[in-house]
Amino acid sequence: MKDLILVLNAGSSSLKFKLYINKGEKLEALYSGEIEGIVTEPRFKAKDSDGNVVAEKKWPPGKPIGHEGAIEAIFAWGRSVLGGADRIGAVGHRVVHGGLEYTGPTILNSQVFENLKKLVPLAPLHQPHNLNAINICATRRPDIPQVACFDTSFHTSIPAVAQSFGLPRIYTEKGVRRYGFHGLSYEYIASVLPEVDPEAAKGRTIVAHLGNGASMCGMKGLKSEVITLGFTAVDGLVMGTRCGALDPGVMLFLMDQCSMSARDLEKLIYNESGLLGVSGISSDMRTLLESKEPNAAEAVDLFVYRISRELGSLTAALGGLDALVFTGGIGENAVPIRERVCRAANWVGLDFDEKANATRGPRISREGSRVTAWVIPTDEALMVAQHTRRLLFGKNE
Repeated sequence: MKDLILVLNAGSSSLKFKLYINKGEKLEALYSGEIEGIVTEPRFKAKDSDGNVVAEKKWPPGKPIGHEGAIEAIFAWGRSVLGGADRIGAVGHRVVHGGLEYTGPTILNSQVFENLKKLVPLAPLHQPHNLNAINICATRRPDIPQVACFDTSFHTSIPAVAQSFGLPRIYTEKGVRRYGFHGLSYEYIASVLPEVDPEAAKGRTIVAHLGNGASMCGMKGLKSEVITLGFTAVDGLVMGTRCGALDPGVMLFLMDQCSMSARDLEKLIYNESGLLGVSGISSDMRTLLESKEPNAAEAVDLFVYRISRELGSLTAALGGLDALVFTGGIGENAVPIRERVCRAANWVGLDFDEKANATRGPRISREGSRVTAWVIPTDEALMVAQHTRRLLFGKNE
């Protein structure tokens, strides 16, 4: 019986996966894991639903396996752990960009795939790898249906005025507009917020998805109203290696005065900037928080400053604020970052609870605080699995 759903999240050098069982009316996570260093020194690790490591494997250095080898390894491991049974009935993919056409999860076929290839220039760091994984699965296992779930879909509720740039209308009609990303993460937070803070769920909430990629989303009644990311995933906050919001005149200056090409600029703003560029040390917040180097401290300061500044901007766009939620790798784990952001947000009525923050809350604001603050771990893979299940098997959670 093919009762399992495999969720894949393909990056440039890694492939994350999660395996769910389609059990009656519920989805149950069985295993999760990742193959890192797929083009340098591949390393496989899988964990069960309790977080116990159940499998590990390393390939020899200099023996890249790429996405194809990584996907084959995951399928082979899945068969072995399930007693040789081939029980995967569907594959769901996180795909960064759906453009104007794909505003919700979509069953994949050759035409959809070709359409998604046209969006590669809008997400050059992510889209090619997402599509590569889809193509490999379709080639090697054409019998297994696939579903694409888009990081842009959640933001289709944003008002037109918040989607627009101040450019001639001809470019807007070509699709140059603010799309927003990290939508699967925000969708998950919206799905659980009513249980965590029912009042905030009815009102105005800012969710800070802070990780190597970082953004903030302002919601009203659990619908996206405003987002820091824009046309591409390089806008807004300072990120691990991405610069965030940048005066377009800087790009012109670099082209004219530093003879940089479009590809040079792409590499600069996507791969060489952000925490890595400012610190000159690392894109990893853990490393920067432990460092004694002044440049590391400056990178952290800039990261926090941009969050605090965008918090004010999003609060104004929402017409006020009822709750602030931290999620993502940094948002869930970096105690000092949450503290600095919350203390800077005292002006909106957030009364910070230092002791609760030290233990990850989940509530990190004091009782009676006008604006509540929370730490809620995100689960993008679950959203992909749920959408895949609904589209292919007609079942909702």
